[in-house]
Amino acid sequence: MFVSGVTKRCMRQIGLLAACLLGAACGPTGEPSVEISDLSPAYTGAASCKGCHGPEFELWQDSHHARAMQHATPASVLGDFSGVEFRHFEITSTFFIRDGGFFVRTENADGELQDFPIKYTFGVTPLQQYLIEFPGGRLQPLLIAWDSRDREQGGQRWFHLYPNEPILHDDELHWTGRQQNWNFMCAECHSTNLAKNYSVVEDSYDTTWTEINVSCEACHGPASNHVIQAEAGEFSSSMGLLTDLDDQGRAVWEMSSDTGIASRSELRTRLPAQPEACGRCHSRRSVVAANYEFGRSLFATHSPVLLDDGLYFADGQIRDEVYVYGSFVQSRMYQAGVSCSDCHEPHSGVLRTGSDPNDICATCHLPARFASAAHHHHKAESAGCVDCHMPSRDYMVVDGRRDHSFRRPRPDLTIATGSPNACNQCHTNENAKWAMSATEDWYGQNRPGHYGIAIHAARAGMAKANGSLIATINDRSVPGIARGTALSELRAPYSQDIARVIQSALADADPFVRLGALRALAGLPEDLVVGWAAPLLQDRLLAIRVEAVGIISPMRGLLDARFEGAFAVAEQEYVDSRGANAERPEAHGNLGSLYAAAGNTNLGEAEFQTALRLDPRSVGQRANLADLYRQLNRDDDAEVLLRQGIELAADEAALHHALGLLLVRNNRAQEGLDELRHAAELQTANARFLYVYAVALNSFGESDAAVELLMRGMDDFPADFDIQWALATILRDLGRNDDAREIVQSLAARYPDVQSIRDLSLALQQ
Repeated sequence: MFVSGVTKRCMRQIGLLAACLLGAACGPTGEPSVEISDLSPAYTGAASCKGCHGPEFELWQDSHHARAMQHATPASVLGDFSGVEFRHFEITSTFFIRDGGFFVRTENADGELQDFPIKYTFGVTPLQQYLIEFPGGRLQPLLIAWDSRDREQGGQRWFHLYPNEPILHDDELHWTGRQQNWNFMCAECHSTNLAKNYSVVEDSYDTTWTEINVSCEACHGPASNHVIQAEAGEFSSSMGLLTDLDDQGRAVWEMSSDTGIASRSELRTRLPAQPEACGRCHSRRSVVAANYEFGRSLFATHSPVLLDDGLYFADGQIRDEVYVYGSFVQSRMYQAGVSCSDCHEPHSGVLRTGSDPNDICATCHLPARFASAAHHHHKAESAGCVDCHMPSRDYMVVDGRRDHSFRRPRPDLTIATGSPNACNQCHTNENAKWAMSATEDWYGQNRPGHYGIAIHAARAGMAKANGSLIATINDRSVPGIARGTALSELRAPYSQDIARVIQSALADADPFVRLGALRALAGLPEDLVVGWAAPLLQDRLLAIRVEAVGIISPMRGLLDARFEGAFAVAEQEYVDSRGANAERPEAHGNLGSLYAAAGNTNLGEAEFQTALRLDPRSVGQRANLADLYRQLNRDDDAEVLLRQGIELAADEAALHHALGLLLVRNNRAQEGLDELRHAAELQTANARFLYVYAVALNSFGESDAAVELLMRGMDDFPADFDIQWALATILRDLGRNDDAREIVQSLAARYPDVQSIRDLSLALQQ
């Protein structure tokens, strides 16, 4: 059920609100007759804001937020529904109008053409998507979108969001499937006060909202108490709102004649509210709380991603669709106290100074110094500030988004890490060496260090990568998100010095650093993992607490009695956090692992079964359930389960790998080796599959084949410790000490001061 008005709870609150307003003058002092503290804040709708905040309301009405989602009407639909056809590979879709409604004839979940009514529009520019309502309260966005740009820009056309891929009806990315579901993927950020109301028993939704679009209270929070105070003519210090989005306070931006750059007249003394509030939707993150908490750190309700490989380039530039938050918190602007509304008018969303970005830059950077050829070395008006400092990447085919890390162009980092640079984004006929030479001629060769070097070194498996990561982690001038990423990139085995750095980072003030430190614990002995992670069970931020639970849970038997109460509380929070994403198979898989680790194998099995009911092709959950069956000595059930999965998806390497391990453990060596080999061949980019297959070969007497495989693995995965360690020990056992010694020397260069490597090196010298 979708509600464009208010929920029943809000109706009750607004009824009480009306009574309060009517009786506000009844008291002898004109005070409201009901204490504000007695009222739970309720959503009142944008119309209640208009009377006092008319200019802001008018700006908002034409904004992207106001049109984030709309009922499909002639006024809101921008696409051409005049019977036009659009062909994507073998599927021809037709857009048409019937009885005043908008329809599309396209492929359904069974691969057949079907007429679907358009229920809602989604977004407005540079593209508009269309939502279709399905049984069970699901809304699904079409993957064919309307390019709403002007025709001169290439717009006014239908296009497919996966233009180079044939997304067939049985593909997990098909528009009718779980991976494209609006209720889970999009809804929180396109409507106000959204409640998914998902039923796992029925696998259905009864989603509600108070307003269909992103309205005033999506940012400011439920406003009933604010309205009451406004009517009473007397405000509390918080003005009756749950959050204070005023990041400027009494500060002003004062221009320095020496640097040509403005600075805040007062230092920032608290976490800026706007990036945390805007980050709720303008970030790549996962949800850890069913109910959003206004005015708190994003980590209180969501878990933002680090600068993960595949999402960001090694130097922190945007790669995949990560939105703005992760870029902005890297920036010198953020560190200097700049907040979102310093550049963007918060109600309209446009730049404060108009459409030319140079004008907003000029408010803090003197044009006489920075808009001159002496600074940018380009012809006048041939390149704007953002072209060099905020390079753009296209997402959803036509949506160009600018990197908000406000970085200097660094062609040298392109050469060192493979990350892009703004120079070659324009000068596509030149290479990075040309661009670096030009920048050296202009600005000299004295370039500052950059955390991207360390992160790239770790991902490339370079010698002493851990050492460069430690230097990044210890450098307090490096943004917290980059320090946290450096921690997550550390690779075991660890020296004592590295272990101490991780332990210290667990107490860091920045949640990104604590998050990265928790993930780095995986390379330590179990007793240290549990002992060091335990204090974070009481962290002030939910995302950190639930991360700690997930790490400690498999080793909970090692938990000190002092933390058992904290673990019990945080464990329930973990359960609730997965409940907030109950439509996702992986959420039930997480719960299955949690319950199994607690000894409740029946409940664990039930959660894994739920995951497979929601998605029978969920490879990870099928493998995890098979592993639980192994622990319960139910190997026959595990084999049946894995073979059923292979029937559904014959090319899923993880299932062949899990089946191979099961067969090997059951002394069916050749069958098991065949499955392990098949997994390694299916997924050649998986170092673990190759390593396990090689170790199994060696265990069954095929040592020469294992050595050959591991040597190939060293070339393909130069950063993988396990492959090199296994190869060195097998060579030693074969009496090939000189070959083993060469590998151990390489390991010693990458992992200095690790005792196990020293011991093996000494043994090979004897």
